[in-house]
Amino acid sequence: MPPLALTGERTLPDIPVENYWYRRHLAAYEWIGARVIGARVLDMACGEGYGSEVLSRGAASVVGVDGNPEAHEHARLRYRRANLSFERGAVQNWGEKGAYDAIVFLQTIEHVEDPSAVLSHLRSLLAPGGILYVSTPNVLTLAPAGAARSDNPWHLREYRADEFAQLCSEAFEHVRLLGLFHARRLRVHELALACGWDRVHRTLRITKPFYDRFVPSITSRDFALRGRDLDRALDFLAVCRANGG
Repeated sequence: MPPLALTGERTLPDIPVENYWYRRHLAAYEWIGARVIGARVLDMACGEGYGSEVLSRGAASVVGVDGNPEAHEHARLRYRRANLSFERGAVQNWGEKGAYDAIVFLQTIEHVEDPSAVLSHLRSLLAPGGILYVSTPNVLTLAPAGAARSDNPWHLREYRADEFAQLCSEAFEHVRLLGLFHARRLRVHELALACGWDRVHRTLRITKPFYDRFVPSITSRDFALRGRDLDRALDFLAVCRANGG
């Protein structure tokens, strides 16, 4: 299968130095996967395809869609399951109206020029009672302290919790906003940093050996979703339903 380059536009599995970001995204996919059992699922902007494969483990069917030709070809060749397919298309206009019980749109809304139009389009693709799962980074924890946004060149807009909730509420009548947080070993590491771990590992000259082992050891269980303290969240996950859902 054609390899994908690590450009910063999307995260990839099987790269040790990228494992933190991969597992952070995988945690959301696994949480959603447990809630779409037996559903017809669209994974919009699926990228490398690993998330579509996770969703397909319990869904009735999954279609992963991405506009990038290299990502589409990679996903098509790498992930093979009878209920899983991949198609190439643009977020703004791909899809059949009313065809999906669930749509997954993760870590992409910050990349699009007209997010309101995209959310309205995705709503039109949902069957009655369908749910949209959409996530984005929290600018308050992504950007440096005091900065208005991060330096990620792929992001056109980054959101605070209230801004993201308002955006989703313009297209959906019912929006539940969750935050993704560090858990288990990452929470311990977070507390260690607050106690001065950065200074200690630099003084002992063990920074590289420590993180060469620590980062690849991170799993999706080292993240957790909850509905409180959203200003401190790493990412937001909105669960969106229209009236009648």
